[in-house]
Amino acid sequence: MQPEARLDASTRNRPLLWSIAYRMLGSWADAEDVVQEAFVRWQRTTDQEIASPRSFLVTAVSRLCINQLQSARARREEYTGQWLPEPVPTGDAGDPDAALRVDESLSTAFLVLLEKLTPAERAVFLLREVFEYDYAEIASFLGKSEVACRQWFSRAKKHLGDHRPRFPASPETQKQLLTGFLQAVNAGEMTSLMSLLAEDVTFWGDGGGKVKGAATHPIAGRVAVARFFLETGNLFRSALPEDFRVELAEVNRQPALIIRAGERAFSVLTIEVEAGHIRTIRVVANPEKLTHV
Repeated sequence: MQPEARLDASTRNRPLLWSIAYRMLGSWADAEDVVQEAFVRWQRTTDQEIASPRSFLVTAVSRLCINQLQSARARREEYTGQWLPEPVPTGDAGDPDAALRVDESLSTAFLVLLEKLTPAERAVFLLREVFEYDYAEIASFLGKSEVACRQWFSRAKKHLGDHRPRFPASPETQKQLLTGFLQAVNAGEMTSLMSLLAEDVTFWGDGGGKVKGAATHPIAGRVAVARFFLETGNLFRSALPEDFRVELAEVNRQPALIIRAGERAFSVLTIEVEAGHIRTIRVVANPEKLTHV
């Protein structure tokens, strides 16, 4: 294959490869590194060794991601505070070069659930459920048997099914609750804020140990979460520039609140909704995870 043809194939396959890698790793930078390494390996391989460029590249990305996840688990145990996936814009402001496949599997809530799976289960589930490969192809990508891949998929689907909400809220409902949440916090209205929160609401914050006032442990319960945002949350807001603003945008295919000053993002807040109330709040404030927002 001529260099021009390889470049064309790289361009055509990059969105698919990036979409797989990001869902596997939950990190923009790590996904970029994995895709680049897959292309490097492809360039070092002769045409005689490659039956299909796409299959070769998906195989390389899948195996690199599994290896990365196995080492990432140890790193995340040493991470300061709570680890959350890196936000990715999916609205009009999304990165046109990434051109990632956008669907429900890109949501922050879904990516957090995937963290509960083993690397092999995660790979098989995504390749089968999201990217619709058959078991023979998946077995070839991972160098495993079809029987093992079917078992991993079955375990993953059951585990995720046990934890996913039965009736996901619509984007319109999420936007309404986000807007009400922002208004209540800005007004300092405890009663209004608590009325939006589920009794068992949980707040997860990812500051990476780099943000003043960021929570380092989950906060659970309606009263505790409301107090954090009305009282402790002021520590974070006091560190913001005077010209900061809050934007409602689409991140990871769901409505989100982004605190921004100029072009710099300081935090991204997303929610999970159940039975008309906010059940989970997640805030990513680690500046290393916000460079693409």
